[in-house]
Amino acid sequence: MILLKGNIIHSPSLTNVETIENGYLLLDDGGTIVKILNNKPDNFNGTIIDYGNKLIMQSFADMHLHAPQYPNVGMGMDLPLLDWLKTYTFKTEAYFSNLEYARRVYKKLAKDLIDYGTTHVVMFSSMHTDSTIILMEELEKAGVTGYVGKVNMDCNGGENLQESTIESMEETLRWLDLSKRFKYIKPIITPRFTPSCTNELMEWLGHLANEKDLYVQSHLSESKSEIEWVKSLHPDCDYYWETYNKYGLWKDHTIMAHCVYSDKNEREAIKKNNVVVAHCADSNINLCSGICPVREMLNEGVWVTLGSDIAAGASMAMYNMITLSIKASKVRCFQSEGKNKFLSVQEAYYLGTTSGHKYFGNHEGFAVGDKLHAIVVDDSTFVESPMPLTLNERLERALYNMNKENIVSVWSEGRKIK
Repeated sequence: MILLKGNIIHSPSLTNVETIENGYLLLDDGGTIVKILNNKPDNFNGTIIDYGNKLIMQSFADMHLHAPQYPNVGMGMDLPLLDWLKTYTFKTEAYFSNLEYARRVYKKLAKDLIDYGTTHVVMFSSMHTDSTIILMEELEKAGVTGYVGKVNMDCNGGENLQESTIESMEETLRWLDLSKRFKYIKPIITPRFTPSCTNELMEWLGHLANEKDLYVQSHLSESKSEIEWVKSLHPDCDYYWETYNKYGLWKDHTIMAHCVYSDKNEREAIKKNNVVVAHCADSNINLCSGICPVREMLNEGVWVTLGSDIAAGASMAMYNMITLSIKASKVRCFQSEGKNKFLSVQEAYYLGTTSGHKYFGNHEGFAVGDKLHAIVVDDSTFVESPMPLTLNERLERALYNMNKENIVSVWSEGRKIK
């Protein structure tokens, strides 16, 4: 048995953060949570890890990011989505046919994720099978748990970043076969977005996802120009979501990034099918796409999570995404003259932790029976407060002020990996 001592902070529900000052997390030897305690159990003879006055918090879940875009983080931030893709992103992704380069980038990416306290990911790779396997290898070695998708893209990809339809199908099957050896990183079907796939490929991917019971990820209603493009390609569809639905890709646990312009009808389809929204506030602001109607989604019972969306997002630090989601919601609040209430710290923390962890089968907060996903934050380096702070106040201050140096320990799937 393992006993962790420290100030425990976790989010068992959207509007509630539970805290225990100088509390204890009791784990079995496999890292499964056995009990949360206010006091040390009598006659405990196992391993004790004393984190002192540090914060034992839930680790983060990044539900949408593009691994091969890591090299162009901070580039093209003055361009709208479609121009940004053509000018920077597609050109960068094409380099991942070079396996040595892919290994260098993905090794750093995996280490950085852990250093930033992210233990659960849902991630796009590129269209290249072998570099996608390298990405999965590096994530698994680093201790990350998650889903990775080989991108499917047989049209509108540009020079050096487009497969034939047959090649995309064959390489997807080869990738799925090679992916079987991973324990913590699993495959997810990944049509880049509707304009990047022919109807034939979309239909095939839908059959594959349903035949093999695989999850799906893609993009939805990110920008107005993208939506108009989709309408021109699929005039039979009144809504963007229908372009996925008609091919069997719109189903339980499908992740759709952005959903900035998803109106009430599209949001109803999202909720009805238990589709998951990955809200990417940083990306949407950087590319001037818009601001996702998160408050409306939450009021309607839509499953909302957060994503960094590097490289349109300029940081993979999910504590930054939590605070940016609050700021974005405040813009919508004053645009609506107060009608749409902005996100509280408690709500945003839930979206960046528990809401994402649930995608992987975890329960609410530090739930008994779950493998531990946690970070330990040393906030002693912050400017000294003239007044005593509650743990809720320390959480808020940490989210707004921390950097990766403050994250001194990381637990992923019950394993101490830092």
